[in-house]
Amino acid sequence: MILFRYLTREVLLTMSAVAGILLLVIMGGRFIRYFSKVAEGDFPVTVLGNLMLFHLPGFIELVLPLAFFLGILLAYGQLYMNSEITVMVACGISPLKLLHITLLPSIVVAVLVGVCSIWLTPWGSMLNEELIQEQRSRLDASILTPGRFQSFGQGRTAYIGGFSGDGKQMQDVFVHELGDRDEGVPNYVTRAASGYQAIRDKTGSRFLVLENGDRFGVTPGEHRAEHLAFERYTIRLGLSEMRGDVESAEYQNTAVLWGSDDPAAKAQWQWRVGMPLMVFVLGLVAQPLSRVNPRQGRFAKLLPAVFLYVAYLSLLLAGVDAIGAGTLPATLGLWPIHGVFLALGMVLLWRSQRKGMR
Repeated sequence: MILFRYLTREVLLTMSAVAGILLLVIMGGRFIRYFSKVAEGDFPVTVLGNLMLFHLPGFIELVLPLAFFLGILLAYGQLYMNSEITVMVACGISPLKLLHITLLPSIVVAVLVGVCSIWLTPWGSMLNEELIQEQRSRLDASILTPGRFQSFGQGRTAYIGGFSGDGKQMQDVFVHELGDRDEGVPNYVTRAASGYQAIRDKTGSRFLVLENGDRFGVTPGEHRAEHLAFERYTIRLGLSEMRGDVESAEYQNTAVLWGSDDPAAKAQWQWRVGMPLMVFVLGLVAQPLSRVNPRQGRFAKLLPAVFLYVAYLSLLLAGVDAIGAGTLPATLGLWPIHGVFLALGMVLLWRSQRKGMR
């Protein structure tokens, strides 16, 4: 029991450190990407925290298997460097027994990855996509940047010259609305000296109220135009349809994917279910790879192990794309990829058991 707690603690502590570093790097890169979009006016800075939070389960789903893989390599590698494994072998601890000890942290990590891949990641991805589309479909004074043309959904483009001192009143407003030529809906260009956004409390509808301006309507191919001079003109800012993009298999519930005949849905289901299985396969592969000569150092096999993980993950991603495109049968799916790496781990473990842990 003491040995079990010691090895489990070493693996989990190393895994936590590696996972923290990887999460910091990945989330930092995504934060910079979103912050640049905030600077461009795609959405306000107030939603940046929600976007990062919704992406967190997806990051954990990808980071934890790699962190667990590296955690075993580094923790057991340090034990080899300190000759602690030699003492364990002298006490009758075989590689198979060591694998049994590693099984419990593997189960814990697999459950966390499974919760993320099966439930939290699709839920967070759907909320993230809906939030982005909602922000892009609305004209909010908080996302408009003076001196820049910005699209805000429904074929509309806005431009403002600046804001008033309190930041609520827009000045030199220009709005272009793209019509439908097939249905005879003209293109409208509206310019006004000032404007502001109003929200009705009862319905929650948002309106852009323009003051002192002109509105022109032109139908392509026709030699006429409409002109309207106004002191006050109101444009309703309704949300665009958002459900079109979020109906893809990536955002669907896992139970819905199970009963679907769509190849993309089958591929997505196999990806989600295969992520916890990937944890066990990586744990099986990592244990024999962690055996190093003290003269080599604990990082001797780290680079080949990372290449092995990248190959595993790349094959799974390629398999998902192939199943979705119909080039790989869904009945065969991703299971041969897991089988190949499982067989590799079994061969490595058998060789380690045969040669002994010298």
